Amino acid sequence: MKKELTRQQYLDLYYYMRLNRAVEEMMVKLFRQNKIVGGLYSSLGQEAISVGTAYALEKKDWLAPMIRNIGALLVKGVRPRDVFMQHMAKYDSPTKGKDGTSHFGDLDNLHIVSPISMLGDLIPVMTGVAMAGRYLGQRIVAMTWIGDGGSSTGVFHEGLNFAAVQKAPFVLILENNLWAYSTPVRKQVPLENLADRAKAYGIESYIVDGNNVLAMYSTAKEAVEQARAGEGPILIEAKTFRRMGHAQHDPAEYVPKEMRAYWEARDPIALYEKFLTGENLLDAKGRKEIEEKINALLAKERDFAENSPMPPPEFAETGVYCSGDDCHKIRAKWERPIAEVTPPRSSVEAVWTVPGFGSGKGSGGAHAPIHFGDTQPAETKPAEAGKSAVKAPARAAKKTVKAVPASASRKARR
Repeated sequence: MKKELTRQQYLDLYYYMRLNRAVEEMMVKLFRQNKIVGGLYSSLGQEAISVGTAYALEKKDWLAPMIRNIGALLVKGVRPRDVFMQHMAKYDSPTKGKDGTSHFGDLDNLHIVSPISMLGDLIPVMTGVAMAGRYLGQRIVAMTWIGDGGSSTGVFHEGLNFAAVQKAPFVLILENNLWAYSTPVRKQVPLENLADRAKAYGIESYIVDGNNVLAMYSTAKEAVEQARAGEGPILIEAKTFRRMGHAQHDPAEYVPKEMRAYWEARDPIALYEKFLTGENLLDAKGRKEIEEKINALLAKERDFAENSPMPPPEFAETGVYCSGDDCHKIRAKWERPIAEVTPPRSSVEAVWTVPGFGSGKGSGGAHAPIHFGDTQPAETKPAEAGKSAVKAPARAAKKTVKAVPASASRKARR
């Protein structure tokens, strides 16, 4: 489903991708000046994913970024100064200098859940957020991201299964950037498309060119609308490439030069500039104006961040644990009558029989019979029933199963 955008929306996508890259370039300079105290992770070449997917969300929707999703934060409304100060551990940062990386959020206004370092853990968390929004009648969608390596964690599968069972309004973006730190995808997953993992949980999935911001936006927009309509969670695999190492300390010398050159020629910003120029949506003057706007903004934001003080030493012992309203004054925002979700209207009749228990939907879309054992029970006289029950396993043991080649299995499913 193609989404037609206004001229301003086309330019918004361009602006946020350029801002995403410029913010990270500024942080590299700060890192080399020893002004950033934590780790620094680059999304160079992946800006279209963060920007395109986050732009598909509404203001009321929730997201939880990973370390390479600064673009999503900017689209949601996070100021560059907050990103700078967070990495510089300044007192005016969102965490008041208590974290030197990207672990911050905004629950009250921007609906951002802080990143979790244990990859995959955001999936069940955001499933819970999505379910809570549905319970409160808010009609929200929750979104988070995961990498190719993170999709091999147990909590990825547990969380996605939970989201599927609950039909949560949840969208998961799987960034397949070909490297889990220094491990190539082919050595960690025996799949060509990681989107195939959605089949195990009976949910929809998409495969998208992660370097095409319009493809990312239109696909994410469709997925968000489907999730909001109650059709359950959706997995989107974005094919892309991590053009820098895992972090600033990693020179990524394990990446073949030919691979890097191939993907550098597919830079998402350069590809989008070509599209905008061809559609007469951007010219040299417009591009210069956007560059000047971003440069002026970041100079101001950098100065503010550098002039922010470091936190006082005595502040270290405060805020370690949430102590209630003096820490976070968060209340449920009901947008439906509470009576709908409380007894007696919420009560349901107990059911212990399941219609259609004898069949289940197979991976090929057809119905596959559920059976127990490999042999049909023999018809026996009452007096012989005991002997038959003993002999049945022996007869079953003689039965052989012919192996089916993998290729034939795939054809059958089609």
